[in-house]
Amino acid sequence: MAIKGDLAMSAPELNAFLDSVFPQVRGEFLIEDLAPGEVTMRLAVRERHLRPGGTVSGPAMFSLADVAVYALVLSMVGPKALAVTTNASLDFMRKPAADADLIATGRLLKLGKLLAVGDVLLHSEGMADPVARASMTYAIPPS
Repeated sequence: MAIKGDLAMSAPELNAFLDSVFPQVRGEFLIEDLAPGEVTMRLAVRERHLRPGGTVSGPAMFSLADVAVYALVLSMVGPKALAVTTNASLDFMRKPAADADLIATGRLLKLGKLLAVGDVLLHSEGMADPVARASMTYAIPPS
């Protein structure tokens, strides 16, 4: 089931918003495609995202999944910086490439007045099989 409705924020507006409210990770996350209830987002993998063994770290993968669902929620409800993760589950499925960006494809499964639920698949760019799958629940602050 697709999320119905119009976007409250465009991809350029969301990219600018993320850069402004999270300056500590400015330029790391980029929304490449956005539609109601669907997003494609990139993490520009750098050396600081790697762990021993030549793989992207779990925290870097978690961050991408979390930011992708955050962007999905805000794309539908507008710039509510205080929307927060209330539940998260991440399944690591295979080793991501250390020399490729991570691509998240996310979709909202439910968008209510107070809660939103989304799923995200993470791929290393150029790899067909996903490296991780995440499920995230967000609390939406009341208007």
